Amino acid sequence: MRLHRLDITAFGPFGGSQRVDFDTLSAAGLFLLHGPTGAGKTSVLDAVCYALYGTVPGARQSGQGLALRSDHAATGTRTAVTLDLTVAGRRLEVTRQPPWERPKKRGSGTTLEKAQSWLREYDATAGAWKDLSRSHQEIGEEITQLLGMSREQFCQVVLLPQGDFARFLRADAESRGRLLGRLFDTHRFAEVEKRLAERRRAAEARVREGDASLLADAHRMQQAAGGAMTLPELQPGEPGLAEAVLTAAAVARATARERLTIAHCRLTAAESAQAAAERELGEARELARLQQRFAEARERAARLEEHADAHRAAQERMDRARKAEAVAPALELRDAADAEHHRATRAEARVRALLRDALGAEATTGGRSGAAAGDGVDVSAHAGASGLAVAARRAAEELGGLESARRAEQRLDDLLAERAGLDREERADADVLQEAEAWLAGWEETRTGLHSAVEAAQEAATRAEQLAVQRDPARKRLAAARQRDQFARDTDDAQRQVTAATERALKARAEWLDVKEQRLHGIAAELAAQLSDGEPCAVCGATEHPAPARKNAGHVGRETEERALAASQHADEQRAEAERRLGIVQRALAAAEGEAGDTPTEQLASQVRELEELYAEARANASALHTASERLRQAEQEHERRVTARQQAAVRAASRVARRDALDRERTTLEEELAQARGTAASVSARATQLERRVALLTEAADAARAAEDTAQRLKDADARLADAAFRAGFDTPQAAAAALLDAAAHRELQHRLDARQSEEAAVRAVLAEDDTAAAARRSPADVAGAQQAAAAAAQRLREASSARDAAARRCAELDRLSARSADGVRALAPLREEYDRVARLAALTAGTSAENERRMRLESYVLAARLEQVAAAATVRLQRMSSGRYTLVHSDDRAGRGRSGLGLHVVDAWTGRERDTATLSGGETFFASLALALGLADVVTDEAGGVRLDTLFIDEGFGSLDDQTLDEVLDVLDSLRERDRSVGIVSHVADLRRRIHAQLEVVKGRSGSVVRQRGQ
Repeated sequence: MRLHRLDITAFGPFGGSQRVDFDTLSAAGLFLLHGPTGAGKTSVLDAVCYALYGTVPGARQSGQGLALRSDHAATGTRTAVTLDLTVAGRRLEVTRQPPWERPKKRGSGTTLEKAQSWLREYDATAGAWKDLSRSHQEIGEEITQLLGMSREQFCQVVLLPQGDFARFLRADAESRGRLLGRLFDTHRFAEVEKRLAERRRAAEARVREGDASLLADAHRMQQAAGGAMTLPELQPGEPGLAEAVLTAAAVARATARERLTIAHCRLTAAESAQAAAERELGEARELARLQQRFAEARERAARLEEHADAHRAAQERMDRARKAEAVAPALELRDAADAEHHRATRAEARVRALLRDALGAEATTGGRSGAAAGDGVDVSAHAGASGLAVAARRAAEELGGLESARRAEQRLDDLLAERAGLDREERADADVLQEAEAWLAGWEETRTGLHSAVEAAQEAATRAEQLAVQRDPARKRLAAARQRDQFARDTDDAQRQVTAATERALKARAEWLDVKEQRLHGIAAELAAQLSDGEPCAVCGATEHPAPARKNAGHVGRETEERALAASQHADEQRAEAERRLGIVQRALAAAEGEAGDTPTEQLASQVRELEELYAEARANASALHTASERLRQAEQEHERRVTARQQAAVRAASRVARRDALDRERTTLEEELAQARGTAASVSARATQLERRVALLTEAADAARAAEDTAQRLKDADARLADAAFRAGFDTPQAAAAALLDAAAHRELQHRLDARQSEEAAVRAVLAEDDTAAAARRSPADVAGAQQAAAAAAQRLREASSARDAAARRCAELDRLSARSADGVRALAPLREEYDRVARLAALTAGTSAENERRMRLESYVLAARLEQVAAAATVRLQRMSSGRYTLVHSDDRAGRGRSGLGLHVVDAWTGRERDTATLSGGETFFASLALALGLADVVTDEAGGVRLDTLFIDEGFGSLDDQTLDEVLDVLDSLRERDRSVGIVSHVADLRRRIHAQLEVVKGRSGSVVRQRGQ
């Protein structure tokens, strides 16, 4: 790789456009890049790196590339970097423009313009530049493929940072391994280690899972065997577990089968014993039943004999009752007449007592009863029915004269009730006024809170509308981003098709040119074939043709050339069609990128989801608008109702005052009228009540007296008829006939007793006459309890034997099932265990933990150690010249303490003959050792990258730590790089270098930005 030209515009500290001519600087082989601190020396190198890879080294690269723009640049000047270089025999020009915020063409403010890239190649045949690509990804892949290095490798190999290599020189093995891993891209070996470790863990997990399942089945077999199985004391994953489990399972199965045979024999014996015990129990129960039946019959016969007298008396009582049934109608008639007479007598006495009490009460209150008594009518306790009727008529006449006074008294009651109603209304209105005043006192605060709730809901509704407006553009932008990603993939495919079509077109054109050249070589023979004697030659005009050219064996004719030309044109057409399709896809991609921007699709999707969530939240808050408005409306209606109620209460209070005065005047008039009508009574109603009660009592007393006289006569007639009926039935007196008479319940009960006695006598005689019952009674008492105990014991033994036999059978079946499953598991686990052993051995070997790996070196460390040996050998060639043959760099694979080995780096001092650590070197020695290491690493990485030639190198700082002699030796080494046609740029502040190195690139800083000045050769 050789740099020719670098153009920088508005980049870093450079506010304007600057050009660096590397061809002029490289002509001297060694050139100096210097300038004051902060002028922008490193920015020149950053521009080279940015042009090639689109990023700058280290932490100077920002997330969007906006920080690359110069703060000194004019507003309308866009940041751009153009690099002209030759790599792999091709002359290329790379132009990159990072994203920038430019002023809007319309209106105020700025807009973000996306990054752009161009890649061109110089066509020496046509003498012009040819566009290759404008895709960031394609350009990056093309540059990386041509250079054979990533950005990290380029920064370490071409832009040699001495500070990093000084740290590398003193670093431990782990830090050294990280740097070498980035440079030599050995992550694939680390991935091998990781993959083997993952496979080992996966295989181990599967083996442990299988062993755990096998051990779980072993525990189940132990439970099924009832403790007759001993488990192996091994853990999942340990060797020998499967064989131990299968052996223990076989022993358990044999023991279980022996127990099953024993349990079956015990069950057969228990069944026979239980059947014999059941027969004996049945016989004992039957004997006990017959003996009990005979004993009960003897007891029943004895009880019948004891109650024989009572039975005869009951029969006599039944005979007398049948005779008394003929006197029963007369008795019933006499009892009815007697009861009726008693009722009439009691009613008469009750009414006369009430009448006496009422008359006495009237006399006590000073009523008009005395007048009634003085009317000549007897209303005493001994008055007859006619006298009582006359007194009732006169009291009724007096009651009729009080009707108008009763109406006045009713009006007075209504008036008092209305007056009380007015008082209640006054109290109710007072409560209404008090409640309304209390409610209206907090009205303003309530209205303010409700208005706030309505306004908050309206704001949420407005926010929801705004978010709804934002949702559609966000969704469209997300859809455009997804189309952008798809178009980007389509662009890559189309670009590959264009590349293939271009290659085919170039190949077809080359073939056509070859064919054309061959035809031109043989054109003389083709013209000679057209010559005729005497005819002039079309070329020279001669008529004689002494030695015409002859066609050789490989002659190419016009048809062949035309076919080659047609093939070339057809390939060009296919290339043009592929480029046209690429242009269409690129335009679609540009349109999608213009709509979606450079924002990643995932970020846009996240923004859309966030908008959806905010919109849903705003909609939820806005949904409370109707509720809040309804509550405000109800509150305003309640306010109007309260105000109206307060006004109506005030109006009712005014009307009540007039109504109360009118009622008071009418009340005075009525009370005067009633005082005359009621006399000494409490009221007219009370007086009317007295008279009404007197009329009712007198009338009832007259009726009761007449009823008592009638019932007395009917009772006398019934006594005569009863005496005659009793004499005819054979009773001395009616009382004797009544005593012999039975009611229906007593008759049924007595008849039932007689029938039951007769049935019991027949049943007892039948039982005592049974032969088997009598025979059983003559035998000794049956022992049912003993037989039951024997049968229960036999049944218990049978159940126990059956349960033991079933348990043994289930144990055998379960052990057979679990053993078969365990055997299947062991067979299935065998290949997994073999795979685990093989993978675990390889994983331990590559991870450096195996005993076979004596130096405990990981696979990646082993590869890096080989690379480090190459780097140390290449660095030693230059280090010996820089140190006058004193120092040599060697790789050491010794273990550091208890750690791992493989990436040690030592220096051999030829003056002492001893090998020591690189950390013991002085500052100057460290510089040229690290410089030698960097140059050696550059050579090794270059060879590793496929032998890409690096014709331009940069070395950054460190020369100030060298003395004059060492500086001369270092410069001699750098100058010797020209032997390989290289040019070396030194970035340094050392003033002595300006005198020693004539080709210089000076960076000068100023208020308007930095500029570059190039001088010397």
